[in-house]
Amino acid sequence: MNVEIYFNLHKKVFSVRHKGRVIEHVESAIVRRPKFVVQAAGRAKVLREKKKNVHAFVRGEWLERWFVPETDLNSNEYNTIKYNPYKADTFIINSTNEPIYNANWAFLTIDNHNKPSIKGLKYVDYSTFDISFDET
Repeated sequence: MNVEIYFNLHKKVFSVRHKGRVIEHVESAIVRRPKFVVQAAGRAKVLREKKKNVHAFVRGEWLERWFVPETDLNSNEYNTIKYNPYKADTFIINSTNEPIYNANWAFLTIDNHNKPSIKGLKYVDYSTFDISFDET
């Protein structure tokens, strides 16, 4: 299902939006072929009013029942991705400050400090990539 996912500052979870409507709140998500979207007008409003609003999100195919074990997300193959409207007008790769607009996969989780964590994977060696189906 194609969705937009953003971190909900009030609930401290990710909101999953489909066709403009929030359909679920989740603590983690996996997105295939994500695009990292920042809406310029929303960012301008944040800069002007110094008050955050929903204007940045990950758009792509949400795999509702799939998960990747947490240990896999610590691999050096993944880029940690951040967005701060006061520092950049795009999502950036944390280690290099380079803009990132899309990836093959995005893994969204909440860290131990209730902050969003996004890991992006550009290239996948499918022979070693282990995704499991969660039947619960």
